[in-house]
Formats: sequence, C-alpha cells, structure tokens
Amino acid sequence: MEKMFDEMVEAQRKKILHYGREIIPYLTADDVLQPNDFPQLESHPEFRYEEGVLEGLLTARMAYLAQKQIMQVEL
Repeated sequence: MEKMFDEMVEAQRKKILHYGREIIPYLTADDVLQPNDFPQLESHPEFRYEEGVLEGLLTARMAYLAQKQIMQVEL
C-alpha cells in the first residue's frame, strides 16, 4: 500500500510540474512547492486543482501510515 501511495504522489508531482511549465516554462520542481511566489500559478484554477489533489494524496498517505503504526503498537 505504501508503494502505491508513493507512486501516486510522484505521478501527481510530475503532473503539477507539467501544468506549471505550461504556464511558466522555466519553472523548477522546487518552484511548484512555493506557488505563491508566482501569481500566474496562484490564480490558475487547473494548477490549483492539481495541487489540491496532491495535498489530498499526501494526507491520505499520512493517515494510512499513522493507522498502520497504531495497529503495530497494538499487536
């Protein structure tokens, strides 16, 4: 399950970078971590949506890992 989350997160990061580079061609992977530095990204609904999908995946991954850890402690 962890591998699946890792793959989904990595794919979404690549997708965000792709969308970002369509808007700002010189954008780096680090730049998309701080989109507030780029008004064009902040106001772009498609980019913001994809960024939200990434945040959802990261949140789900954290919840899964936390639950897994709790279950291991209970054993």
